[in-house]
Amino acid sequence: MGWLWAIIVGFVLGLIAKAIIPGKQHSPLWLTTIGGMLGAIVGNAVARAVGVEATRGIDWSRHIFQLVAAIIIVAAVDALYMATLGKRKQQRA
Repeated sequence: MGWLWAIIVGFVLGLIAKAIIPGKQHSPLWLTTIGGMLGAIVGNAVARAVGVEATRGIDWSRHIFQLVAAIIIVAAVDALYMATLGKRKQQRA
């Protein structure tokens, strides 16, 4: 069940990050989901380092860290995607 939640959270974080990043992103949905999953992991690590491990109710601060990390990672992954595979796909078309 842990992997299922990781995929769901990564999918949601990746889509939110893609919506926040200005311009058009060309990375496929599976890559955006992986970027969102990595953002959740990095965001959790940063939140623990700052001292936000568990709070009462909804962990808004931890979610903010996750979202910021997902935005950075999804943007970097999209840039790498366009630098490698994206250019090859555009040349074929």
